[in-house]
Amino acid sequence: MNPAKKNAEFIESKGYVAEVVRTRRKKSATIKVEDGAVSVVVPKELTLEKIYLLVEAKHLWIVEKLAIHADAQPAREKEYVSGEAFPYLGRNYRLKVQQGDYTPVKLNQGRLVVTIPEDINKPHFTRNALVRWYKRNAERKIREKVKRYEKIVGVDTGVIRIKSFKSRWGSCTPYGDLEFNWLIVLAPNRIVDYVVVHELCHLKHHDHSPQFWKEVERVMPDFKECKDWLKANSQGLVV
Repeated sequence: MNPAKKNAEFIESKGYVAEVVRTRRKKSATIKVEDGAVSVVVPKELTLEKIYLLVEAKHLWIVEKLAIHADAQPAREKEYVSGEAFPYLGRNYRLKVQQGDYTPVKLNQGRLVVTIPEDINKPHFTRNALVRWYKRNAERKIREKVKRYEKIVGVDTGVIRIKSFKSRWGSCTPYGDLEFNWLIVLAPNRIVDYVVVHELCHLKHHDHSPQFWKEVERVMPDFKECKDWLKANSQGLVV
């Protein structure tokens, strides 16, 4: 394994970049490979040197997991090159791919800009960088919307998680925990509102009874248009 380039947030290795996620809730380190992206969840004070050694020790396992994910992915129309458009909350943003030390995707002057190493699978790596950006912004935006709409619906929420689902946009538990599919932020802003309101209303009605839909309509009189849009366009919400 070649020596990794290190900085405060990411560890560059041969073929991938591992994102360092520090948290006070963890006493031990965990490596995750989700949606083709590698993250290392570690205790807040763990040194970067020790994190690097952990990634190095798990290098073959990480590479195998990435290969399995790549083989399982359907063929995509996107090439993940400069000039391609990617939607976010109803607007399209052009991608700009630069070469150099890894820099996460940033929205800069209407462009999604990412810098990636030269010795790497560019389309696969660029997609992973975009996935990280979408997940990060999905968590921020959805939390904002939950905070806004929970007061209107009149419910208290618990833990909010951003996840990957194959066939649903959200879910909830009777305890107020909410989970949302990060891909929903590829849809227009109002559609994201609808998904958030839908799950919040399930905290009052745990089914799709007439009472449930009446509550959704009280909060969002135009919910039927949003529901129909999502049904017609959900297959196109992919990165």
